[in-house]
Amino acid sequence: MEEYTLHLIESLVVIIAYFILKYVTKKATIRAAKKFSKSKTRVKIVNKIIQLILITISLTLLFFIWGVEQSELLFFVSSLLTVLGIAFFAQWSIISNITATLIIFFNHPAKIGDEIEIFDVDHPVKGKISDVGIFFVTVKSKEGGMITIPSNLFIQKMITKKGSKRPSKTDIDI
Repeated sequence: MEEYTLHLIESLVVIIAYFILKYVTKKATIRAAKKFSKSKTRVKIVNKIIQLILITISLTLLFFIWGVEQSELLFFVSSLLTVLGIAFFAQWSIISNITATLIIFFNHPAKIGDEIEIFDVDHPVKGKISDVGIFFVTVKSKEGGMITIPSNLFIQKMITKKGSKRPSKTDIDI
């Protein structure tokens, strides 16, 4: 029984640490969004990705606490990643779009509300950025049409920013 008491205490510490880190990272993300005038949707996306990472780390720690052998866990994880790799091989762009969305969120100069022009030989785009989702950037053309551009292509194109309308405080209050 004493052996399980130690495991229970360690598990409780991991679970409490998970919730504390979740709270702290959520608040830090909201502060960063307010400081850099980011929208609510961007904050939600980043918080979901951070929560997924925290859950993965917490579950791994719980497996180790309860005595799952490292070799067994490594075999399981590598098998799972192999299956996922094969399943996503044709869909590698999904992962690159998620990564590109994070880059757009933290580091791209064009933001929601900006008038932009994308220089593309085959399909030039002019309009206002209306949304940045997890997979696509949506641009509203002057004619009123909605153009969706995959996030990974958006960060690869040469873009001219014509003007900007920053989100108001109500856009980023969470």
